[in-house]
Amino acid sequence: MSTPPLSGPGMGAAAGPGAFQGAQANSAAREVNTASLCRIGQETVQDIVFRTMEIFQLLRNMQLPNGVTYHTVTYQDRLGKLQEHLRQLSILFRKLRLVYDKCNENCAGLEPVPIEQLIPYVEEEYSKHDDRGIASQLRFASEEKREILEVNKKLKQKNQQLKQIMDQLRNLIWDINSMLAMRN
Repeated sequence: MSTPPLSGPGMGAAAGPGAFQGAQANSAAREVNTASLCRIGQETVQDIVFRTMEIFQLLRNMQLPNGVTYHTVTYQDRLGKLQEHLRQLSILFRKLRLVYDKCNENCAGLEPVPIEQLIPYVEEEYSKHDDRGIASQLRFASEEKREILEVNKKLKQKNQQLKQIMDQLRNLIWDINSMLAMRN
């Protein structure tokens, strides 16, 4: 499916004036499909997250005006950076909205395809043999599970016996040590 090239206000201003103009010229020369729109949308979301993290970093480093004297130049510089990040963030959200609308427009005519049609399967004559194979595999798996459960049961019994022996040895060593202590 082919779609008209993606264009609109604010599409190239997010990464700076020179960084995105080459990409716009290329996208104007060729048509943009829905998959590439989704990739652009993903990159835009990543940019939004990055800008938001930078905004929180700036806010964390700013001092609160709690009556303490602060450097006006530093404050104005940080405030300018914060306003610039917020402006870029609003541009990125507009770009994301354009990509979202374009993707919805491209997918509007598509009918949902049932999942069963997307999965290839073997023809009917082979499926009868597969049913027998699946039944034998199921029988083998249930036998293996039963054997594992029996081994686990025996292992628990042996562990219990070992614990009893260790407790008896501990008591015997305790008795020997107490007799030696009484002798001295």
